[in-house]
Amino acid sequence: MRYWIIALSIFIQTTTMAQQKAYDVTKDSANGSLVFCGKVTYADLTGEATFNWMHDGYDDYKPNPAYTAYLTENLPKYSLTVFLGTWCDDSHYWVPKLFKLLQTIGYPTEKVELYGVDRHKQTKNGEQAKYNLTLVPAIIVLKDGKEVGRITESPQNGLEADLQQIISK
Repeated sequence: MRYWIIALSIFIQTTTMAQQKAYDVTKDSANGSLVFCGKVTYADLTGEATFNWMHDGYDDYKPNPAYTAYLTENLPKYSLTVFLGTWCDDSHYWVPKLFKLLQTIGYPTEKVELYGVDRHKQTKNGEQAKYNLTLVPAIIVLKDGKEVGRITESPQNGLEADLQQIISK
């Protein structure tokens, strides 16, 4: 009997730990929107009913076909780390477009490390410090774990063009 109680206790603790999210959710004091702070997934963002900007931005975007063939062939050789603010207008504009582009070229969304930050550009576990994060969104392109370039706040020449420029160096 005693062993069953111990086993049940371990099971309950493990189940509870597995259900904890990798991010915190708070309300933004400036605009009242939800703030996801920590490691998130594309599914977390699209699954939040109040994040209409994810669906609208995704549906409205048409990736530039002049760049998609190059990105389809070459971007999978790189990994992406993305920081966004779920309270941030620039993140609302660019992050859905990034995911539309990635899905258009067949880049697996689960391969993207995605972090939500608060207004101080902090994540739940301090991942932003490794990347010297100052503005969001930040799309960081890595090759073999080393940063080769980034798009910060908004692309200079378009999302596809900037990504191609970064990886063609």
